[in-house]
Amino acid sequence: MAELEGEVVTEVRRILGEELEWKGSVEPSHDLLKDLQLDSLGLTVLAVGLENRFRVKLSEEDAAGVTTVSDLAKLVSRRVAETPEEPR
Repeated sequence: MAELEGEVVTEVRRILGEELEWKGSVEPSHDLLKDLQLDSLGLTVLAVGLENRFRVKLSEEDAAGVTTVSDLAKLVSRRVAETPEEPR
């Protein structure tokens, strides 16, 4: 699961840089609102990007306990583990 969390953090960095034009560093301990200065639109762009990349659904209830990049990575990893793989 730690490997997947690292992958999620990498994707968070990509989305923030490419889609939200964030120029600073992004660390797992960074607060999404305070450190990365995300507003509701930025959070939505980030959530949709992660949903698309990892094929999971994130809900508003999920967001309740998420404050840091690490929290978000753990949440997405948990959702990936819960999602049955689609047959090919």
